[in-house]
Amino acid sequence: MGGKSDVWQGTLALMVLTTLETIGPQHGYGLARRIEQTSGDKLQLNYGTLYPALLKLEQEGYIRSRWGASDNNRKAKFYELTKTGQRQARKAAAEWEQTTAILARFLAPAQE
Repeated sequence: MGGKSDVWQGTLALMVLTTLETIGPQHGYGLARRIEQTSGDKLQLNYGTLYPALLKLEQEGYIRSRWGASDNNRKAKFYELTKTGQRQARKAAAEWEQTTAILARFLAPAQE
C-alpha cells in the first residue's frame, strides 16, 4: 500500500481552493505539484481530472484565470481565488471537518 493514491471523490475542489488560498495564484502544473507535495506525495493527481475541476470552479465563480508566463517563461494559464472562492473554501473545509469527525466515530473502538 506504499504507492500513490488517486484523489478522493469530492475532495479535489477543496484541495484546489485551499492551495490557492495558501500560496496565491498558480498555473495548473504548479497547482498539481503543490497538491501532491502537500499530501506528502501520497496522492497522484490526474490532469484529466484537474483541468475539468478548474474549469468547473471557474464557471462557479470560485476562481478566475489569466494568461501569463511561467517560471521557465512559457505561456501558462494562472488560477486565483475570488472572494466567493474564499467563502466556499471555508464552507467546504468546515463540511469536511464535520464529515471526518463523523467517520472517526465509526472507526474508533466502541466506548463502554
